[in-house]
Amino acid sequence: MLIKVFWGLRALIYKFLFLKSLQFPAYMGSPVFFAGLSNVAVGRKFRIYPGWRIEVLDGGEVSIDDDVSIGQGFHLISIQNKLVIGKGTVISSDVLVTNSDHDYKMIDIPIYQQPMINKITQVGECCFIGSWAKILAGSVLGKQCIVGANSVVKGTFPDYCVISGAPAKIIKIYDAEIKMWRKP
Repeated sequence: MLIKVFWGLRALIYKFLFLKSLQFPAYMGSPVFFAGLSNVAVGRKFRIYPGWRIEVLDGGEVSIDDDVSIGQGFHLISIQNKLVIGKGTVISSDVLVTNSDHDYKMIDIPIYQQPMINKITQVGECCFIGSWAKILAGSVLGKQCIVGANSVVKGTFPDYCVISGAPAKIIKIYDAEIKMWRKP
């Protein structure tokens, strides 16, 4: 219980010193690194466990809605574009979510020196992201998507689906007509 007091105090300090906005209650474990938190807006009942790293650069924006819980070792990168995490989402430990990627077309130039490709990335409401998953630039997850552990997600996925793999593919989808999960 005492640890939550410290995490709540950290959230209060970050609200006034670093973040664009933060609503309470909120708990924040200790970060590894952060940059650009002034472009991060966070809703109510936000929880983030220790070891997080958030980098918001070159006009990037991050919006995290209400009731989002994020596990330890979380890494978020937002460069020159928007990144949204919907309300009620649970993100397990050691997950990467980004809206940025390096171009690699010029084979005579190292990849890290090539231009960045920045696309809006959205995680829908009430999603569950398994441990070690990677949500790559331009990905859009619909409402209540479930992402399997160790998955690499790139693309657009509809509401109420289970995706898994590297690259991630739909392995189940909810059929509203029969009110059951089915294989695609």
